[in-house]
Amino acid sequence: MEAAFALPVLMTVILLLVQPGIVLYDRIVMEAAATEACRLLATTAQTERSTVEAFLRRRLSAVPEQDLFHRHSDGCTWSIEMEGCETTAEVTVFIANEVRPVPLIDAGAGLLGLTNANGNLEITVEVTLPVQPSWTSGVEGGLRPRGWVNRWDG
Repeated sequence: MEAAFALPVLMTVILLLVQPGIVLYDRIVMEAAATEACRLLATTAQTERSTVEAFLRRRLSAVPEQDLFHRHSDGCTWSIEMEGCETTAEVTVFIANEVRPVPLIDAGAGLLGLTNANGNLEITVEVTLPVQPSWTSGVEGGLRPRGWVNRWDG
């Protein structure tokens, strides 16, 4: 008799713990990928942006293609924007993703207005990093890493 009352409560608590774990995992993977993409953007030319995006998508493949982790069944929901290159002062990577909430959470999230028009949770990450340390701006060729290599080659 006690199990009949305890089991629904236990299952509800498990569901309430699963969704934040999924969102946290997605956010950690997205933030790490965006940071690595910023470091790569800081050393590449504007024309090599497709290489950076391919690298970024490969890193984001660590997120399972399950609707609870990443909406992929009706079209990929990764939204990637990149700004800057090796000649700019800073680089920025913005990543957005959609996640389908677990049952019970979806109703609560919908009532609280936390879901988008499709009924999904949106997760966004934006990372901005300087291309070079501040001391390089006063050095000849300081904003062009390839210029440093040419100077070292002699």
